[in-house]
Amino acid sequence: MTTAVPAPAPTDVAPGRPVTAPAVSAGRTVRYAILLISLLLVLIPVYVLVVTSFKGPGDASPARAWALPQLWTMENWTTAWETLSPSIWRSVQMVVPASIISAFLGSMNGFVLSRWSFRGANIVFTLILFGMFIPYQAVMIPLLQLLLELQVPSGIPSLILVHVIYGIPITTLIFRNYYESVPRELIEAARVDGAGMLRTYVSVVLPVSIPSFVVVLIWQFTSAWNDFLFAVFFSSSQNGPVTLALNNLANGALLQNYGVSMSGALLASLPTLLVYIILGKYFIGGLMSGSVKG
Repeated sequence: MTTAVPAPAPTDVAPGRPVTAPAVSAGRTVRYAILLISLLLVLIPVYVLVVTSFKGPGDASPARAWALPQLWTMENWTTAWETLSPSIWRSVQMVVPASIISAFLGSMNGFVLSRWSFRGANIVFTLILFGMFIPYQAVMIPLLQLLLELQVPSGIPSLILVHVIYGIPITTLIFRNYYESVPRELIEAARVDGAGMLRTYVSVVLPVSIPSFVVVLIWQFTSAWNDFLFAVFFSSSQNGPVTLALNNLANGALLQNYGVSMSGALLASLPTLLVYIILGKYFIGGLMSGSVKG
């Protein structure tokens, strides 16, 4: 009995031509090389920050910036935390209400300007956007005089009010662009059912606004947390946010103790870093959700 031998599978390779693995394109190699170099450039300062934060006073010097600590110590972190912890808590008290209030105000503005249009809505929207292009330095002294006349307490209350006001233009822009992508049929259906503007906003528009709220909250949180100019004008080292306390830490008696300064910088940046790590994917998704119409 003879055994049938299966026929070889057809191939597209011409007879006599050697079979080779698919070559990696030169363009992909260049892209990966650029990404790797960019990553190294970003991580180099982070490496110096982290390494220096664990060095003692004699070990933390510009000459040994790249070297590992001779003796690892947590004293810098303890000192920085004891110095900055009150101001970190004041920053939390400032950025949370400022971000939430400005987000809701921007959401209502964006809804009215995009889906409940009125005569002159585009002019109003343009005037609101002008606030994004006014340099803060140009209005700082008049704004300070205005808050003094209104008797707004210095420190966190003044900073909350200022960040809410200056956050309205960018939050209005983001929400208006997002609501332009919301189907008009939803708004029209609510009107047919007898819902007014406020009821339509609360029951129909607000539940679908979560992606845009994530974008705005992250943006406002980061902007208010990292602000230094407003902190200098409207607060002091006793009632100001962490950026002001960090500046005093770096320029005070501990100027030569680079380890404490680096530890304080890492502590001050940790909240914004955690926000981006936890909500980063929602931030990108929220930005993209308002970029496509329909």
